[in-house]
Amino acid sequence: GDAEHILLVTTHHIVTDGWSMGIFHTELMEFYESFSAGRPSPLPDLPIQYADYAIWHREWFKGPTYESQLAYWKQRFETLPPVLELPADHSRASLQTYRAYRGAQQTLRLSRELTKKVNEFCRREEATPFMTLLAAFKAMLHRYTGEEDIVVGSPIAGRCMAETEPLIGLFINVLALRASLAGDPTFRELLGRVKETALGAYANQDLPFETLVRELQPDRTVTHNPIFQIMFVLQNEPIPPLEFGGLAVSHVQVDNVTTNFDLTLDIVERDGQFHMKFEGNADLFEPDTITRMMGHFETLIAGVIDDPSQRLSELPLLTADERRQLLVEWTDTKAEYPAHTSIQHLFEEQAAATPDALAIVAAETGLTYRELNTRANCLAHYLRKRGVENETRVGVCLERSTDLIVALLGILKAGGAYVPLDPSYPTARLQLMAEDADVPVILTKQDLARGLPLKVAQIICLDELEAAIANESTENPAGETNGSNLAYVIFTSGSTGRPKGVAVTHQNVLRLVKNTNYASFSADEVFLQYAPISFDASTFEIWGSLLNGARLALMPAGKASLKELGDALKQFEVTTLWLTAGLFHLMVDNHIDDLRGLRQLLAGGDVLSVPHVHKVLEELKGCRLINGYGPTEN
Repeated sequence: GDAEHILLVTTHHIVTDGWSMGIFHTELMEFYESFSAGRPSPLPDLPIQYADYAIWHREWFKGPTYESQLAYWKQRFETLPPVLELPADHSRASLQTYRAYRGAQQTLRLSRELTKKVNEFCRREEATPFMTLLAAFKAMLHRYTGEEDIVVGSPIAGRCMAETEPLIGLFINVLALRASLAGDPTFRELLGRVKETALGAYANQDLPFETLVRELQPDRTVTHNPIFQIMFVLQNEPIPPLEFGGLAVSHVQVDNVTTNFDLTLDIVERDGQFHMKFEGNADLFEPDTITRMMGHFETLIAGVIDDPSQRLSELPLLTADERRQLLVEWTDTKAEYPAHTSIQHLFEEQAAATPDALAIVAAETGLTYRELNTRANCLAHYLRKRGVENETRVGVCLERSTDLIVALLGILKAGGAYVPLDPSYPTARLQLMAEDADVPVILTKQDLARGLPLKVAQIICLDELEAAIANESTENPAGETNGSNLAYVIFTSGSTGRPKGVAVTHQNVLRLVKNTNYASFSADEVFLQYAPISFDASTFEIWGSLLNGARLALMPAGKASLKELGDALKQFEVTTLWLTAGLFHLMVDNHIDDLRGLRQLLAGGDVLSVPHVHKVLEELKGCRLINGYGPTEN
């Protein structure tokens, strides 16, 4: 417009730097004032040009100072640091493209009060704001990554000679500032380490970073910068605001942001406040993540100033809103559920309410709630006569069958706790589990008894004693089991060492399957009992159905093919299914049509493939997909 103009200045970094922009502003204003008044250039001739500096720099490379500085940096990087991988929202691209340098910026402005406290702290500790803020930044990176060897890059003006100060050109160098955070030091101790690192780097600042990279020869990759991936900048070059006579001048923000690093923190103190610009790789970090990072950094700085004797592990990170979210909102999960009763008591109530409803269906048989309750009562009375009492651990070595479900319920009714012993396990493992759980009694069948541990007081073969058990009382046994009593002991896989027996109470089970909101446990559901009894998913299947009036469909014993699993889902009209991650992937790939009758599909135990999850969400419209993980380990 006639009264509005935009000046766009584009320079390549190879011929300019931040200091140069301050010179450019000053000279532009002086030229404007002189030329608009018809006067000649007011600037004196420069004593040297950039070419003179370049020649001097090449000569310097041949001298002892160069050799001394090279030796310093090679000693600092005698071992190469690990790549600093911040927890990101997206995986790092395997090949850097133009898009992979897409950056995003957000700004944080510390209050004048906190800025003043930081500066006062620096004076007390005899450290510069650069050292203090860099130490705080490294402390945050350590808390994010767990790394103790952290290298952060930082530019330095590189104008050691007075003659270079009025020159426009690229003088900056990048210093790789490496400090150890090992041993969980206090912040004051870390500041001392960072101070020593910075002073050493300043004294050896002339060695170009690219020369160091060439000398060190790290493994190069196009996915990230060598030596360091994070940049820290504290701006102190004088960039005066533009002022032209007769014109009102303002800056126009241009949001065409690219980034050379995973993360850059750029700080400048202006008007009594630290202005902080966080520039992240937009292909790694979502905007919300950078926002949280800024809040954590501000919180950490305030914590450092309040008490620099805190160890790094003790420094506060969470903002007030995050603390409230974690400690109040996300933990507000209280639910009214029968925490003080027992599994068997609730089952007995269910059996009384729906005695003729099918509780269990199998290939050729089924049991109503009344029939299941009666058979379990007989077994419970028999077990009490054999010494089973409150919290007696009773081993169960049975294949998937109605007898297995009767055995579990009967043990609980007798007051005991069951210990699953998978018949497919080696005898040595079964012996270890039985000894570790202190099992005095094992329920099994004659054909399975041969593989059982011999160091057990009693082995009860249910098929051999069927008639004797059936003659016992069919009445519900009296008992005093409550929610805090032991319900079962289940063992972890042992993949990380010796298998660990985890004691699970009645209350734990009831919290999983009663009055909860993550899944439906209505009487209309049909659960497939498919998980081995030694796998905690069986808890969800068995008690999730039987304590809520639903139907429990038993998959035939033994390993099933994918087709046999699909056939069972359709035969029993299963609505709720739990699969391991591997089986989930196979069923989605090869038999997704067999899953169409499901209303709830739970999968877990390992990482689920995102494409498979998408396929389920797209093709099984009436099915809720739930990702479940390790209750036993928890």
